[in-house]
Amino acid sequence: MNISDASLGTEELGHAEIVCSIVRQLTRNLSVAEIKESGFDKYYVDHTLGIYPVNGSGVPFDAMTFQSTGDPITDLTEDLAAEQKARTTYDNLLRLCAGHADVADPLKFLRAREIVHFQRFGEALRITQDQLDSKNFYAFNPAFDRP
Repeated sequence: MNISDASLGTEELGHAEIVCSIVRQLTRNLSVAEIKESGFDKYYVDHTLGIYPVNGSGVPFDAMTFQSTGDPITDLTEDLAAEQKARTTYDNLLRLCAGHADVADPLKFLRAREIVHFQRFGEALRITQDQLDSKNFYAFNPAFDRP
């Protein structure tokens, strides 16, 4: 499989769908008292119990999250970092939901997929570096600077 195939993007959207489904299942029957007790009230005021993608600090998702320079070395390194950050997030979520297999099991699956994605991006980076005409691949942008 080529790492740039649309299948990877489709799988990432599937990850978001699974996480949103878990959040929906955990919040759909909350009482107003439970919402207030949990600190979920600020979110509830704006979104009721709807799914609205925000990070743990409450910062909404937007396209500024994506990084792209057009330099394959830089972009693949960014992809590697993103997969590691996602794995760390799943690790933290798993610590918070210890003892709740109905939540932990799908998160373990998603965490495992992040590891596979990291490995595929690492392979793509190695292939890119192997195909460069220069040993010093940091000295030029292989997408533009061709000897």
